[in-house]
Amino acid sequence: MEKVAIISGASRGIGYETAVKFAEQGYRLAIMAREEHDLLKVRDAIEGRFGTQVLVLAGDLAEPSYWNAVVETTVARWGRIDVLVNNAAWRTIDTLKTIPLDDWERTVRICLTAPAFLTKYVAAVMERQQEAGVIINISSVMAQRAGGYSPAYIACKGGIESLTYEMATCYGRDGIRVVGVSPGNVQTAMSGDYQDVKGNNISKQLEAEMNEMTPLGRAATPGEIADLIAWLASDQASFITGTTILADGGFSHNFNSYASKKLQFPKAF
Repeated sequence: MEKVAIISGASRGIGYETAVKFAEQGYRLAIMAREEHDLLKVRDAIEGRFGTQVLVLAGDLAEPSYWNAVVETTVARWGRIDVLVNNAAWRTIDTLKTIPLDDWERTVRICLTAPAFLTKYVAAVMERQQEAGVIINISSVMAQRAGGYSPAYIACKGGIESLTYEMATCYGRDGIRVVGVSPGNVQTAMSGDYQDVKGNNISKQLEAEMNEMTPLGRAATPGEIADLIAWLASDQASFITGTTILADGGFSHNFNSYASKKLQFPKAF
């Protein structure tokens, strides 16, 4: 029987590449994002390339009715769900000094509450199937390495990691694994919208700074993160649950920039 995966934020970046990776493995896909026309492009590309079936489920993750509708529609179409990837995110770029309450609450609704209740509804389906299921939550190194901006997003990423451990504990005896993935700098649209006070895009400068702090010296591609997600969903990772896998090129455990290292040890670095 063909397996079924639900992927949120599937219209671009990590979500899109994850959809491609699962399609390569023969999964039927239910893909989620806000804009239907973007999802239709993804569906056409995947169905044309792999021949797998793709269900387009456009909607606003801030709306609770959308969460259950996604699960019910997927089950009505294929009768089962094997994998859920909670990838979608939304955030503003400001500080706690300036963030409006509406933006805070929308971020929390999309980045933390929606994954929690999508998991709740999907896990109920997995329990009825009495077969192994996998839920993967996408976190961020910013859960542990705060930058002083996007405070709601950072709080949600810390929350989704803690929630991953809670979910794994709650559903483990039902054969459901729950794993977090914590990417570092990744080349996506969300990493390309940083501006200075004059409105100039400074994303390249910030990426260069991150690269200076990263032992591998570069950002990840969305495909590299998708490879990890697909592996964690596979039977090869059958004993991995209740943890968050770091995929940041060494960034989190490096102390200082390579420019600083070269000042001390120019021949070594």
